[in-house]
Amino acid sequence: MAPLLLQLAALGAALVAAALILISFVAFITATEMPQLHRHEEEKFFLNVRGQREALPSIRDSPTKQLSVVVPSYNEEKRLPVMMDEALGYLEDRQKQDPTFTYEVIIVDDGSKDQTSKVAFKYCQKYGSDKVRVITLVKNRGKGGAIRMDQMAIACGSRAHLEKESIAQRSYFRTLLMYGFHFLVWFLCVKGIRDTQCGFKLLTREAASRTFSSLHIERWAFDVELLYIAQFFKIPIAEIAVNWTEIEGSKLVPFWSWLQMGKDLLFIRLRYLIGAWRLEQTRKMN
Repeated sequence: MAPLLLQLAALGAALVAAALILISFVAFITATEMPQLHRHEEEKFFLNVRGQREALPSIRDSPTKQLSVVVPSYNEEKRLPVMMDEALGYLEDRQKQDPTFTYEVIIVDDGSKDQTSKVAFKYCQKYGSDKVRVITLVKNRGKGGAIRMDQMAIACGSRAHLEKESIAQRSYFRTLLMYGFHFLVWFLCVKGIRDTQCGFKLLTREAASRTFSSLHIERWAFDVELLYIAQFFKIPIAEIAVNWTEIEGSKLVPFWSWLQMGKDLLFIRLRYLIGAWRLEQTRKMN
């Protein structure tokens, strides 16, 4: 019996090793260079209050705002007003208390099929295009792709506050998937972060430029690669508790989305490990 068990164990180990080699090979040959941020002509402009096109600024321009709030949105015509009313109410109150405080809210319509851009533009008309801008992407790129595209347009903020939609309706199955995902994140990619998928991420201008310029993942797991890159560059990270209100209507499909994220996690780890993706270490950031 003992020799048989040893043979089975050896066979199992050999199969696991073969599977890892095969997966690593697939990860390497399917790895692409940095996704090209091809911008359609209409994506190079935003509409001002008068409905006239203005060229989007560049992140290479000198900053003119203290805070940039980035809101990637996909089919959010119903949920967007709740978030915008509360966020702009707070930002306006803060500016009244401190006239030196400046901000902008950039809504990135990620190829929505509903009236997201029209709903967002109403806030531009109300608050002015200096405070609220709407970028409408021709096709859906995913949250990571939408935010990367927007980094080309944040010419203002010395800090960028990235807001993404929350996950609602936490069933037992969904909770189980969530804990499994968090374990994979910890095991494969990012240590020391309790919730990598938190929708609020506040970055300095320099940190945003360095991390997003190195980002490959464009879908749900982009948060994990973002933090992986930040830890590689030794960018200090702190988790701060916030009050979070769930709003139903998340675009996350529990099983298939988590399956896609699990695959992305494995490929993030393998592609950096085998050198298909590389990060160049530079000076440590403050």
